Amino acid sequence: VPLALSYRLPHFLVEPEDKYIVKNKPVTLTCRSTPATQIYFKCNGEWVHQDDHYIEHSVDPATGLPVMWVTIDITRQQVEKIFGLDEYWCQCVAWSTTGTQKSQKAYIRIAYLRKNFEEEPQSKEVALDQEVSLRCHPPEGVPPAEVEWQRNEDLVDPASDPNFVIMPDHNLVIKAARLADTGNYTCVAKNIVARRKSNSATVLVFVNGGWSTWTTWSSCSAVCGRGWQKRSRSCTNPTPLNGGTSCDGQNVQKSACVATCPVDGGWSEWSKWSACGADCSMWRSRECTQPSPGTGGKDCQGLDLQSLNCTSEQCPQSESEDVALYVGMVAVALCLTLLLIVVVLVYRRKKEGLDADVADSSILTTGFQPMGIKPSKPENSHLLTIQPDLTTTTTSYQGTLRSRHDATAKFSMTNGPLLDPLPNGSHTLHNGKLNPDPAEFVSRFSTQSYFKTLPRDVANTSYGTFNFLGGRLTIPNTGISLLIPPEAIPRGKIYEIYLTVQRKEDLRLPLAGCQTLLSPVVSCGPPGVVLSRPVILSMDHCFDACLDNWAVRLKKQNYEGTWEDVLLMGEELVSEPFYCQLEAETCRLFSEQLGTFAVVGESLHMGAAKRLRLVLFSDAYCSTLEYNIRVYCMDDTQDVFKEVMQMERQLGGRLIDEPHVLLFKDSYHNLRLSIHDMPQAHWRSKLLAGYQEIPFYHIWNGSQRYLHCTFTLERLSLSTCELTCQLCVWQVEGEGQSFTDTPFLVMDSNATALAGPSAFQIPYLIRQKICSSLDAPCPNGADWRMLAQRLKLERYGHFFASKASPTSGILDLWEAQHFHSGNINQLAAVMADIGKQEAMIFLVSDGDC
Repeated sequence: VPLALSYRLPHFLVEPEDKYIVKNKPVTLTCRSTPATQIYFKCNGEWVHQDDHYIEHSVDPATGLPVMWVTIDITRQQVEKIFGLDEYWCQCVAWSTTGTQKSQKAYIRIAYLRKNFEEEPQSKEVALDQEVSLRCHPPEGVPPAEVEWQRNEDLVDPASDPNFVIMPDHNLVIKAARLADTGNYTCVAKNIVARRKSNSATVLVFVNGGWSTWTTWSSCSAVCGRGWQKRSRSCTNPTPLNGGTSCDGQNVQKSACVATCPVDGGWSEWSKWSACGADCSMWRSRECTQPSPGTGGKDCQGLDLQSLNCTSEQCPQSESEDVALYVGMVAVALCLTLLLIVVVLVYRRKKEGLDADVADSSILTTGFQPMGIKPSKPENSHLLTIQPDLTTTTTSYQGTLRSRHDATAKFSMTNGPLLDPLPNGSHTLHNGKLNPDPAEFVSRFSTQSYFKTLPRDVANTSYGTFNFLGGRLTIPNTGISLLIPPEAIPRGKIYEIYLTVQRKEDLRLPLAGCQTLLSPVVSCGPPGVVLSRPVILSMDHCFDACLDNWAVRLKKQNYEGTWEDVLLMGEELVSEPFYCQLEAETCRLFSEQLGTFAVVGESLHMGAAKRLRLVLFSDAYCSTLEYNIRVYCMDDTQDVFKEVMQMERQLGGRLIDEPHVLLFKDSYHNLRLSIHDMPQAHWRSKLLAGYQEIPFYHIWNGSQRYLHCTFTLERLSLSTCELTCQLCVWQVEGEGQSFTDTPFLVMDSNATALAGPSAFQIPYLIRQKICSSLDAPCPNGADWRMLAQRLKLERYGHFFASKASPTSGILDLWEAQHFHSGNINQLAAVMADIGKQEAMIFLVSDGDC
């Protein structure tokens, strides 16, 4: 060995390194030095006992110098002895002939990883392409934990997907959120001791809806005249996903349009006859030019060339032919004369029979007896020319107006009946006798083919037997009636006719777009009966009756069960079998056919409004601290209100406020309800939110007959029996209404079926005289046109003019409008004003009866 190498200071070939004790497993420290004569470990300033060292000797092959190896084991107990005072360290010390050398310190630590994260990621809902930051602070540990991220248990690798970035502080950043980034994200911390997972954080990437481009405008709905056209767009650009907001605004736009009417061709005047030709015929012609057909109109019907035999010098006629011609003409004249005599005799005999029939049915003796009205004697008493028989009576009575209780701002939870009972069963005038058994009608016609259109709900069905004298069917408390005018049923025919309300949920009434049901679905039948004149079907509707805001159609169900549009209101044609008079709350349909009808509307713009009826009920008996207030939202028609009243009676409910009417606009906004101003010392609301909301489409489409929501209140003591509060109802972004008034109820208890004279205000013979007096046109205008003007029905003049007896149509409509409230005195005054004294309108007061 070279002398220079043997006398230098020792240096360390291997120095001890930092170690971690995992659980109870000891760690080994190693030290290697050359040249060295001795080598030992010193830990925390103290020498390690010689017996704890393991020493080996060897020779470095490169230098030939001696090499010493030394190792020691450090246990967990050794480290824990100085825990909290200082860190545990060890150092290697080597000696040689020239001096001493110390190695670097090696620190021995106990490894651990705590269970709880100092900060865990939180769930987030973010919009598409938005940046997302998920925070994570791993648990404390020795050595410090490494962090990685998982999505749905799969490792997130920023190297393969640059949209992910793991920051130095261990937070995960998603640069631009994609739909594929939706998932459950977990922060994972690990070291040599353990592996910990945080709670998963859900990242939901939502997409807000966007409108597509508008479609092109549709063709005009009207073939001729005023109509509407629409265009639409869809919320698909993009489609809302994962709870994203829907598009704001309308998906349908409507615009008024005017369609060019087709022009049917018309014939010009005939030309002059040509000269008699050699073939004993002459000709004339015309052209289809006044006007010429256009815009899809029809061509002229008939011949454009006409010929006629003629006699001239070129076609001489013999005397024998002339004699035969004259004899034939005389024979024809004699036959026509005899036929005319026979017709006159038959007509006179039938008229005598009619007079006898009228007398037998007591039309003349019954006279006119007003229903529940006591008119005063008119000044023009000279019109009373026919004396009535005061021994007969009618078969109906007038309902009463009943107030629930005195007006007060409070209502109490007392016991008592909700309403007076409705009439028990249906009363039907069958062949002049009352038939109190509704089931008899159902069983008697259950085998008929048309009976499939009649529901089994006899409580909402009226029926009766009628002949040419006519009559009336009424469903109490629904506003629905059917007037069968005199002569509507052909003479010699007897029909059993029914009238019923169909439940909307039992029918598949197709509604498309912005269409909504505006009336009850009413059936009258049997379908297919022959009528000589239109009947008048009256039913409530629930819209603002402004045809500028609506396209309103009458739908009729055919024999196959499908629905057809039979009438567009405002554009009725007198040639059609249907005609409609629209009033503020009632629709009166002139129909030459019986069947199932409904009124359907489609709003033309957002100004269109439906009338809703809002009704409040509560429990009649309350023995617990909880108290429920039920608020019904329904179409403003009497039939739905009647159904709700019957249902609440079965539930034991009571009406606590007068029904209110609210205009509900086609604005796509929901209906919101809330309760305010309760005495907090005695009551509290159990509703978590500040209000309840009914979606717009649940109300607008009309598929559900009524909707309701319940407010559950709690009184703080059973001794509290009075509640004062205010219920506010409004359409979002619209005006509201509050309910404070005291309720009342009108009970309609009239007979459901009236046949013959008792069904009409005007006696049959007097009606005939009025018609014969006013039907004929009068030069000074004192005819049916003046009657329509005085009764404010002149806007339907073109319809009345199309009938054989315009006056009869006017009186039919007057009867349908004024059955309960008609004042015959006013009608008599109108006739006197027109100057038709001979019409002989007569009056009978209740006192005279």
